[in-house]
Amino acid sequence: MEKTGKYKRILVTSALTYANGDTHLGHIAGSILPADMFVRYSRLAGYDVIYVCGSDEYGTAIEMSAIKEGISPQEIVDKYHFANKKAYEQLGMSFDIYSRTSTDTHKKTAQDFFTNLYNKDLLYQKTEKQLYSEKEQRFLADRFVIGTCPVCGFEEARGDECENCGSALSPLELKNPRSTITGDTPVVKESTHFYFPLSKFQPKLEEWINSKTDWKPNVVNYCKGWFKTGLQDRAITRDLAWGVPLPMEGFDGKVIYVWFEAPMGYISITKELFASQGNEGKYLEYWGSEDTKLVHFLGKDNIIFHAIFFPAMLMAHGDLVLAENVPANEFMNLEGSKQSKSKGHAIYVKDVIEKYNPDSIRYAIASNMPENKDTDFYWSDLQAKNNNELGSILGNFVNRTFVFAEKYFDAAVPGAGEYKEIDINIINSIKSYTSSIASYYENYKFKDAVSETMNLVRDANKYFNDTEPWKVIKEDKARCGTIINTCLQLCRTFAVLFNPVLPFTSEKLYRMLNIPAEGNTWDNASELKLSGGHKLNKPEILFARIEDTEIEH
Repeated sequence: MEKTGKYKRILVTSALTYANGDTHLGHIAGSILPADMFVRYSRLAGYDVIYVCGSDEYGTAIEMSAIKEGISPQEIVDKYHFANKKAYEQLGMSFDIYSRTSTDTHKKTAQDFFTNLYNKDLLYQKTEKQLYSEKEQRFLADRFVIGTCPVCGFEEARGDECENCGSALSPLELKNPRSTITGDTPVVKESTHFYFPLSKFQPKLEEWINSKTDWKPNVVNYCKGWFKTGLQDRAITRDLAWGVPLPMEGFDGKVIYVWFEAPMGYISITKELFASQGNEGKYLEYWGSEDTKLVHFLGKDNIIFHAIFFPAMLMAHGDLVLAENVPANEFMNLEGSKQSKSKGHAIYVKDVIEKYNPDSIRYAIASNMPENKDTDFYWSDLQAKNNNELGSILGNFVNRTFVFAEKYFDAAVPGAGEYKEIDINIINSIKSYTSSIASYYENYKFKDAVSETMNLVRDANKYFNDTEPWKVIKEDKARCGTIINTCLQLCRTFAVLFNPVLPFTSEKLYRMLNIPAEGNTWDNASELKLSGGHKLNKPEILFARIEDTEIEH
């Protein structure tokens, strides 16, 4: 039964992945894993939820990669779209759809959106000075320019932002600009572009942001910083060959700016999802209804686009839902310095997934998620989390329980007799843990959710140790049966409660318990649903130990 309340449905997005390189663990920690955990929890809790994501396939970053690799932009996006889609699947991400922004559906969605605003006379044209490469015979938009940041003096700042201080920039603001392609110094030429009147929407945006009392302080403060300096109107077209062309005559060579067009990918990908089910129009139930809870998961470098620019665009459109929350994460750095595709300093999912259990990777990231401040990923942490928590706490409890059931109860669930106080206490604690873990997920506190789930396993291990079934079996088999029955019930509970963070382990537990995953929900996770006499399957090792020799240094 679907849950109801203030919202009838939940629409979850992860920031679209730029298809100009392989996805890395920074992406996973910022926007992908927290969304997947939230969605998995929401499904188990009975919410009507869909999870959309995909590849962001336009913009200068794509063209830059194409130039570097000596192939076409289309070949670049094809290469990395499918590579990243596979990497996310291997890491257990449960998108309802993972699509892309180079589809005809997206092109039409973006053009229709642009036309809607154009027909309302919201957009205006302005002739402006731009950097132009005479050597290449083209205007140098954004990432085609590199130079010295006017804010912090960093000499490798890009034309759209400074990676060092995070300032949003325009190519003309850079000191000593040069082409990233040829290195030549550009000249200044004039070009006419369409502008979106962002400044007009500041009062409405401020009112909206100020109403969000439950948003993360980092998101609200970031937005307020922009409001303080005053929002500036933004050019929403570019002189590029690669992109969504303008939907009117007379503007050859101009495309819709990727940061205006890309967020519409959430809408076009939702359309695509329902079109695949034969009902494209159903997307409006999610995007056109105030009954929808829209949640954007992203890293802090995308806050401006999801908490200011995109909401302003949606306000301008007039009949589309705004985000209920934007729980942006900070950065997960790699052993002290920021992970960066452009600098090649990152742990790529495709590499790490070949060596380690995907659930171990998910757990290591989730338990150190950069929810409120930057964190660091260390290989030694992955090893410690796998060996000392997943293996020694969860794996150990499950293994002891199954080996005991196999050895003394013919690999079946023993019947439960009379419960003692120690049994009742652990059984009652399941309900309170289930409730508190749910509260953490509902409030986007994923580290706490994971920690609390593992605390239940710690209590379970204590229960096993305190009841001493290895001694009881010699004196009172019926009493021992009650203990092992309780432990197996806990294993089913773990299969449910760990599903958001350890989906593959959850599947293994259901297989070992010889029960289907279907029908096991958050609401019944605390119930004792395993019947006496139910046959169990062979136990499997949940987490192989990671040795020092297997760890990167």
